[in-house]
Amino acid sequence: MELMMNVIEFFLKLDKNLVLVIKNYGTWTYLFLFLIVFLETGIVITPFLPGDSLLFVAGALAAHRALKLEWLYILLCLAAILGDTSNYQVGHFIGPKVFHKENGRLLNKEHLEHAHQFYEKHGGKTIILARFIPVIRTYAPFVAGIGSMNYGRFLSYNIIGAVAWVSVLLFGGYLFGNIPAVRNNFTIVIMAIIFVSILPVIINFIKTKSSYSK
Repeated sequence: MELMMNVIEFFLKLDKNLVLVIKNYGTWTYLFLFLIVFLETGIVITPFLPGDSLLFVAGALAAHRALKLEWLYILLCLAAILGDTSNYQVGHFIGPKVFHKENGRLLNKEHLEHAHQFYEKHGGKTIILARFIPVIRTYAPFVAGIGSMNYGRFLSYNIIGAVAWVSVLLFGGYLFGNIPAVRNNFTIVIMAIIFVSILPVIINFIKTKSSYSK
């Protein structure tokens, strides 16, 4: 519970916290941002780390010359690509080992085959769109690996999704993060970004519940 509260506090004070990191650690801040994005996209147990909001705030600070935009763009795109790649490889490695039973209730070969068929058919758009949805962003490449999605296809959509995600949030922060109305209500803006990010999940959940209730 304490960890969750610390994460929430980090979210809500992300602008101030990142400024402190820059002041205290200088160029090491780039490594900090790289690791956060890599872990948020590449490790299935860390979907709670800031992603969208972190990119937006980093962009806003780059507009103040506190960070170099070109370095941020290159490093964060690389972190997002490597994160998804790592997640895919872990899923690809453990999938056959976990889904090996013919008649298991949950973890069986039939479910593994269904995952494979889904990602071969819809994997491209899933990998790209998942970039913009917290939590789903973390699990999509992992499941793609479990389903043995063709790696060449996965990598191409991984790159497209990573570049699109970083571009939208980082440049969005760079262009709009320092507008007085945004800067003076930064906590509200961050909460709005988080809400908009998870809105597709909420809508999909409501649709799923509605379909089951009919």
